[in-house]
Amino acid sequence: MSHYPPGVPDRIEIPDEPVTAAFERAVRRWPDRVALDFLGASLTYAQADEQIRRAMVALRRLGVGPGERVGLVLPNCSSHVIAYHAVLRLGAVAVELNPTYTADELHHLLIDSGARFAIVWHKAIERVLAALPGTPLTQVVSLDMVRDLPLRSQLLLRLPVAAAREKREALRGHVPRDIADWHDLLRQAGDGDEPAAVSSASVGGDDLALLQYTGGTTGTPKAAMLSHRNLVANLVHGEAWVGFRPGEETVYGVLPFFHAFGLTFCLNLPGQIGATLVMFPNFDPAEVLKAVDRRPATFMAGVAPMFDRIAKAAQAMPRPPYDGLRQIRLAFAGAMPIPAETVERWEALTGGLLIEGYGMTECAPVALGNPCAPTRRPGTLGVPFPNTDIRIVDIDDPTVVVEPDSDGVRRGELLVRGPQVFLGYWNRPEETADQLLPGGWLRTGDVVEVDATGWVRLVDRVKEMIIVGGFKVYPSPVEDHLRTLAGVADVAVVGLPASGGDDRVVAVFVLELDAPEPTVEEVRAHAEQYVARYALPRAVYVVEELPRSQIGKVMRRVVREQLIEGP
Repeated sequence: MSHYPPGVPDRIEIPDEPVTAAFERAVRRWPDRVALDFLGASLTYAQADEQIRRAMVALRRLGVGPGERVGLVLPNCSSHVIAYHAVLRLGAVAVELNPTYTADELHHLLIDSGARFAIVWHKAIERVLAALPGTPLTQVVSLDMVRDLPLRSQLLLRLPVAAAREKREALRGHVPRDIADWHDLLRQAGDGDEPAAVSSASVGGDDLALLQYTGGTTGTPKAAMLSHRNLVANLVHGEAWVGFRPGEETVYGVLPFFHAFGLTFCLNLPGQIGATLVMFPNFDPAEVLKAVDRRPATFMAGVAPMFDRIAKAAQAMPRPPYDGLRQIRLAFAGAMPIPAETVERWEALTGGLLIEGYGMTECAPVALGNPCAPTRRPGTLGVPFPNTDIRIVDIDDPTVVVEPDSDGVRRGELLVRGPQVFLGYWNRPEETADQLLPGGWLRTGDVVEVDATGWVRLVDRVKEMIIVGGFKVYPSPVEDHLRTLAGVADVAVVGLPASGGDDRVVAVFVLELDAPEPTVEEVRAHAEQYVARYALPRAVYVVEELPRSQIGKVMRRVVREQLIEGP
């Protein structure tokens, strides 16, 4: 394709292999290269492989085998990488779950996935145990992230001072005595020759690798079934698209690993290219800039607000680490549109390119991207990846292909077809049939505009989702909980544009007669036990009535427009 970077073919052979095969090749090729860096604690590829083998032994002893679903309720840390690869090498299926989910949310997802095993962060143990009744979960293993930290950091956390105590409380939770400990299981599995002898299961490209939860087009969480081939395809595409230097790259893991975007670029990509993965337990611009001095990045994937906050934090420093920042040759932005000013600020700071792309969980996740060259067009989604076809159809009838107008422009819903397109939704054949059309075409639910040269631009979202820090917030579940607040007659939740390309969750209430107006603090306190923190409203408005359609449905789009326009 004419818009592709030099040397990138429009068709690439996708190998029939498990997604973990690339990491195993990297172990053989670069055994002494640092594979994982977690706040300064590092493991070489050989050391990481040894830990993965121990984890395989430990999990096998617990009963994990091919086809078993294993819940990973973990933040970013070295053990998350180890557990993920061990699960997949055993032929089991990883079920990535947000460790900040409430007990109610976890309860639903554990039942839906059928996971009998879960590896859970200390801080989430109490919520997982509260979610346990009625689920098939039989074995819970606790993971203390502190034990992944450098020894000096672990010792500092033991100090009898307030600051150390606060950090301990933020990282650890109460774990009952009968819950197995991840690190202890690995230590016990290291006895004898078993780790060296353990072998990976026979896994093919079409085998299920991952259940990744998404709201799809309805907002009801459902698991996208991603095969090993789906995940491998995105790696092969990305490696060709970017032109990575094998064995020389350093990737910053600022995205959460449990998110489809972070999973591909942090858990999978580094092994494909023999890179060092520098991990952060949560996104903190100050920690990122501190790491730049220690181990500079060459590549980073993120969402618009991340790049904006890092750039602003660097510019505010008395002595910014400019030398380290200017080693970032490329950054890849997704999940939401990225403002032109953010691109300009980042590229001026680093000297590298900030490339925008497009994807969704059902595409594992990338389907389109801008060329990694000066010819890219900021503010657009770019062009389809290799092996990827697109079709523009009527918004109301996906069987009708949109014809170009007099200027050669096509506007409509984007359909995608390629080796990265998922297998369907777990245990949801009807929704799969709605989303996957004959011929393998995936309905994205997004309206795009394609110009006469084939360049794609996002016009609007068909779905009424709100994007906060790259996470999808669906209004209906949030509204359902806010309606239980005393004095509330009705409510609409919408997203308003915020700085850095992010959205801001806003709640608009209709109150019962003589009911006092709720404050933002009261609303957030009421909802936080049911709703993920990023989905909590950041502003509250009260109106006499909400705009409704002829059938009585609240028109969120109109609510949003009225708030933007103001009185």
